[in-house]
Amino acid sequence: MDLMTLWEEYSKTKDLGIREDLILKYVYLAKFVAGRLYASYGNNVEFDDLVSYGIFGLIDAIDKYDFTRGVKFETYAQLRIRGAIIDQLREIDWLPRSVRQKSKELEKAYSEIENKLGRPATDEEMAESLSLSVEEFQKKIQNITTYSIISLDDLIEQKREVVSSEEDSQIETPESVIENTEVKEILVDAISLLPEKEKKVVSLYYYEELTYKEIGKLLSISESRVSQLHTKAIIRLKNRFRSAFE
Repeated sequence: MDLMTLWEEYSKTKDLGIREDLILKYVYLAKFVAGRLYASYGNNVEFDDLVSYGIFGLIDAIDKYDFTRGVKFETYAQLRIRGAIIDQLREIDWLPRSVRQKSKELEKAYSEIENKLGRPATDEEMAESLSLSVEEFQKKIQNITTYSIISLDDLIEQKREVVSSEEDSQIETPESVIENTEVKEILVDAISLLPEKEKKVVSLYYYEELTYKEIGKLLSISESRVSQLHTKAIIRLKNRFRSAFE
């Protein structure tokens, strides 16, 4: 039975056997999204656990998907899968409190220094303000990478600020919500103000959907350097969003 026939039959019957067939057809999406998140979360969680969390999102996507609207299922499902994984990580509260505190301290430092300078702060300026060497500062950034990504998702969800979907605004997904013009302008403006390397990493990671390894090869830098640039970009974007909505 081909995919279109499966969707037609499932929409009519909601047969659990057909749903199982659809899950098997699309399980690769859960593995794909889990793989991208695993590259960011490193040693904090097992890959198989991320996949299992993602499958819940896949099932949810299958149950809520309306194939008659012409929306591409893969795009819709990946958003649901990512959301399910992050929700589960948030629920089990796996991140050490010390890391959360360090993240908040860095975000505050970035906010204060960049407000004072009126431009993005360099690593040297940040290190000096924190009485650290540049190497110590970069290591500090590396240590909070995971939390910076997750807490940005939290902030985006709270403000309903997420990437726009060109496919169907009637389906309430993270991608459809950002069609709010004001929020979209803030996002575009915030990204435009990032240092050039951070801007490239954000574009390649979120829009081109490349992994850290792929970005590193493209920019001729290490994966750890990509991770640092990504984290710094996220901190700057978070501060921009906060100031815009306070």
